[in-house]
Amino acid sequence: MSWKTAYRSFYYANAEEPADIRLVPETTALLVIDIQNTYLADKDTPEETERWQPFYNRMRETVIPNTARLIAECRSRGVEVIYARIGCLKTDGRDRSLSQKKPGFNYLLLPKDLEEGQVVPELAPLEDDITIIKTTDSALTGTNLRLILHNMGIKDVICAGIFTDQCVSSTVRSLADESFGVVVVDDCTAAATMELHRHELEIINMIYCHVAQLDEVVGFLE
Repeated sequence: MSWKTAYRSFYYANAEEPADIRLVPETTALLVIDIQNTYLADKDTPEETERWQPFYNRMRETVIPNTARLIAECRSRGVEVIYARIGCLKTDGRDRSLSQKKPGFNYLLLPKDLEEGQVVPELAPLEDDITIIKTTDSALTGTNLRLILHNMGIKDVICAGIFTDQCVSSTVRSLADESFGVVVVDDCTAAATMELHRHELEIINMIYCHVAQLDEVVGFLE
C-alpha cells in the first residue's frame, strides 16, 4: 500500500490523495528522537523483560538498522541530521517537566551525561551533528530546536525514533504547529506495542504529518 492511502483515520478515509512529496536536501532535516541506551536495557524483572520482548525485537531487527540506513542516505544527500534525547541538567532531575516526573513508565531520571541516556552506538552522532537535550516529550517545547531549524532554513523535517505515541507524536504535533512539513518514517519508529504504534500513526497522519516507509522517503529525496 502506498503512503498516499495508508494509515487513514476516520477523518481522512474519503479524502483525496495528497500531492507527491519532494524533499529538498538543503531545506530538510532528519530528526532522530530518543533512541537511547536505556530503552534497550532489560527491565527490573525477567517477567517484565519478556513482556517488552516484541519491542526489543522491533528495535534491533527493524528500527535501528533502518534508521542507520536513513541517516546514511540523508548524509549522502546533504540532509542535516539532528538528534534529540532525554536528559536533565540537574542530577536530581528538578529541571524535568511534569510529564517526566510523574510515577510510572514515563518517570525518567536521566542526567545528561549518564551512559544510559546516550544515543545507541549504532546511531551515534558525529562530531558536527546537533544534539538537542530535552526534559519534555516534544523536542521543540522547552528547547531551542525551532530557532535552530529556522536559522538553518529548514522547511521539512523527517522524523524517526521512539516512542511513536509519546515523544514522536508530541514532536510531530509541535513541528506541524510551527508550519514545518513533517514526514514520519513508519519502519524507523516504534511504540511499546505494534497496536499502539499503528494507532498513533493513524491519528497523526494527514493532519500533522505524512507517514511513509523508508524506501518511499528515500524516493522523496531523489
